[in-house]
Amino acid sequence: MKILLYTENEKMIRKSGLGKAIKHQIRALEENNIEYTTNPKDDYDIVHINFYGPKSYFLAKKAKKKGKKIIYHAHSTEEDFRNSFIFSNQIAPIFKKWLIKCYTLGDHILTPTPYSKHLLEGYGIKNPITDISNGIDVEFFKKNEKLGKEFRKKYGYKSHDKIIMGVGLYIERKGILDFVELAKRLPQYKFIWFGHSPLSVSPIKIRKAVNTKLDNLIFAGYVEPEILKGAYSGCNLYLFPTLEETEGIPIIEACSAHIPALIRDIPVFDGWLEDGVNVYKAKNIDEFKEKIEKILEGKLPDLTSKAYNVALNRDIKKVGKKLLDVYKSVLRSD
Repeated sequence: MKILLYTENEKMIRKSGLGKAIKHQIRALEENNIEYTTNPKDDYDIVHINFYGPKSYFLAKKAKKKGKKIIYHAHSTEEDFRNSFIFSNQIAPIFKKWLIKCYTLGDHILTPTPYSKHLLEGYGIKNPITDISNGIDVEFFKKNEKLGKEFRKKYGYKSHDKIIMGVGLYIERKGILDFVELAKRLPQYKFIWFGHSPLSVSPIKIRKAVNTKLDNLIFAGYVEPEILKGAYSGCNLYLFPTLEETEGIPIIEACSAHIPALIRDIPVFDGWLEDGVNVYKAKNIDEFKEKIEKILEGKLPDLTSKAYNVALNRDIKKVGKKLLDVYKSVLRSD
């Protein structure tokens, strides 16, 4: 059995959550000794497609004519396309139709969570769908005190500073507007946001938010995983005010690094991230503010040990075994 892992526009998506997910897939296959290639000209048994672009679509059509098996990985939905870039809401219904056209070429569809599986089924897609986490490398994202101190030194933080970090592209859906507003309301704490996307395609309100000048707010842009690992290790709270996700890899990384986490109470997290059990949740900016203060002032219990189990259950070794099961199942099917 040989898998073709195909990713269109790899350079463009390298710094996104999708880019992370693809790296995790490669590691998961390697960890489980599954033979793979990234070259479409090689021979293969199954093509595993990670993107919804036209090249991917036509590759799937070509593979189908050759009698190859196709797995479409549904990382995107209409819901998480909205509130992303200029005109994203206007073209979202068209985008949804295109996604359906792409995904239904798959003999099997993969998607990161039961929530995203439910959305796809709501589109009327009848193909078999399996939810498998994008996973993370738990060993890599273990808390590292040395890197945590280096992170604080690099960004000019003092040992007594209480630091709140966020991770995501510069898009409204990630909750970046609330992140900035919270920095304004809580000047006693430090806020830092990691991630980047071109502001040229962002609405004006997002450009204004990213260009906000506050003494306690830094937009650090895209950083390499080692620096991000240091940030998780050196911060006091991971804040994830996202409005919509298909999974949300950074929250799993935060769980792995034993950093307290506060996330928005949205359906994608139901069933695996529980308020007051392994994370804290908030519905609006007032609740975010209240819980941030309680967490950082030690007025709420530390949940990081239980959160770590969330990461362990989504380690890339386990993800690889689940992928292998799906690959075998697809090859057995008529």
